[in-house]
Amino acid sequence: MAVGPARSSFAFVDGALDRADALRDDAAALAALWPAAGVIALDPQGRALADADGGLLAIDGSTLGGDHQPHTFLGLRGEQAWFLADAPGIGAPQQLDLRSAAAQWPHWQATLFAQARALQHWHRQHRFCGACGGALRYVRAGWLGRCDACASEHYPRTDQAIIVAVSDGARLLLGRQASWPQRRWSVIAGFVEPGETLEQTVAREVMEETGIRVDPRSARYLASQPWPFPSALMLGFIAAAAPDEPRVGDELEAARWFSVEQVREGLARDWSEAEREGEGIVLPAPLSIARHVIQAWLDGQPAE
Repeated sequence: MAVGPARSSFAFVDGALDRADALRDDAAALAALWPAAGVIALDPQGRALADADGGLLAIDGSTLGGDHQPHTFLGLRGEQAWFLADAPGIGAPQQLDLRSAAAQWPHWQATLFAQARALQHWHRQHRFCGACGGALRYVRAGWLGRCDACASEHYPRTDQAIIVAVSDGARLLLGRQASWPQRRWSVIAGFVEPGETLEQTVAREVMEETGIRVDPRSARYLASQPWPFPSALMLGFIAAAAPDEPRVGDELEAARWFSVEQVREGLARDWSEAEREGEGIVLPAPLSIARHVIQAWLDGQPAE
């Protein structure tokens, strides 16, 4: 049974698999599911194998042969199991990166890809025990790394990050990085540090990046989004701030306050226009929770 909301306004949420944790230790059940299981295959760069039309390449367990043991069990979609496989040795017309897939695949397939990509990254980056340096052996269908040298256990890592629409009551604070196209702007984001609440992270990150004072008590949670680029979870907020003049540090090229009308026009504009010449700000693509928190702020403004 799928979990999660029926439809979200951003990618990697809708159609999530039933992760069926109990099956991870049930080798016999997974073996029985394997022949009819769906398989998403990723190359070493984290791209999914795709068919000639750019869709998810149709592979099942019987096509791959062997058994499920070398592959990571992702979960169930209805009665069908899904696994992650390494792409070497599997031919395909093309490979597709996660952003491209999110723009054209059905929502559940993009969510499947996001889960698979995050797990692939964890496996590749955590091959050795952080306690003793011994090699890890992956068990529980790929969800637990066990060190046979010191018996330490290692679980998939997710890095929490906040992303926040900061307002002085009438304007929205946006920033831009130097590497972005000239007209691209977005809301402020940053990673949670040890011993910190999410509200404290909101205030600290906004101050560090823009010099704007945010009252942590004003931070209001909106939604979250898995962000497997490569292994983050974005936690969306709205927060109130003093109407100070922004002062950027090393992370941003610029930060500015924008009016309701400027933000409304930015959301109405084709999000890919930043790659072309033109006027007015361009805001994040629909796949990102950044656009969701901006829209939530705009929806909360008084009607003209």
